[in-house]
Amino acid sequence: MSRWPRRAQYLLLIVWAVFTAMPFLWAITTSFKDVNAVQGHVTYVPWLEFEPTLEAWRQIFGGAGGVNLVGPFVNSLIITVCASAIAIVLGALAAYGLSRFRYRIGPAKNKDIVFFFVSQRIMPPVVLVIPFFFLLQMPGLLDTRLGLIIVTVALLLPIAVWVMVDFFDNIPREIDEMAMLEGCTPMQAFLRAIVPNSAPGLTVAAMFCAVFGWNDFFFAFRLTFTQVQTLPQAVVALNSSIPPWWTLSAAALFGIIPLLVLAVLVERYLSKGNLAGAVR
Repeated sequence: MSRWPRRAQYLLLIVWAVFTAMPFLWAITTSFKDVNAVQGHVTYVPWLEFEPTLEAWRQIFGGAGGVNLVGPFVNSLIITVCASAIAIVLGALAAYGLSRFRYRIGPAKNKDIVFFFVSQRIMPPVVLVIPFFFLLQMPGLLDTRLGLIIVTVALLLPIAVWVMVDFFDNIPREIDEMAMLEGCTPMQAFLRAIVPNSAPGLTVAAMFCAVFGWNDFFFAFRLTFTQVQTLPQAVVALNSSIPPWWTLSAAALFGIIPLLVLAVLVERYLSKGNLAGAVR
């Protein structure tokens, strides 16, 4: 099949970009509207079609009639950062072992073990929430940040292992061998030779973990009550019989901003990287 003309490809990409950007454009414009502007006819251009206001943004920071989202934001930030960091450390160690060494547990081999990790993400969350509830209830960790961090680590660890195993498989084994020939133990070879060359893979795994951890609602909703509230819970709580679309839009954008900032900061690490010359 012949390739599409280049102009047709660009046109298709532009149409798709506009299509995917429209929800964000709608949320941005709605977050700067008041009740009259939202309930009136559809408008997009501020100052020309409607007079922008910061009332919705004041409400999500505890303004009159609003809800302060700073506390839930801090809770989500602490839980996501801690759980992602722990999942990346444990996942990288597990992935390195599965990539470099051969294991056999009965009929199960390395690929089966990796599939076991991935299969933990296949199960519906509703199947896991009751066991997690009782596991956290016994040591008194329900409705606590520590309890949510433990649960989130269990949810993120399969993602970290899955991503990092594939990346470690693509790193030449000669790097490990040269490090051990120079007197390093396997752990020292991992820390001194493999980790410095694994920044792209670690970054991708961290991005996945951060996104999944930040957006988790179900487990936070079922395993917390009054003491701890995450940002997704707080955004959902803003809804009512008459949805305040302007406040919901501002809250949704407030929840997206950290992920956008993270994506911009780590974008340069998302390429595969260059291992040329790493093997002597």
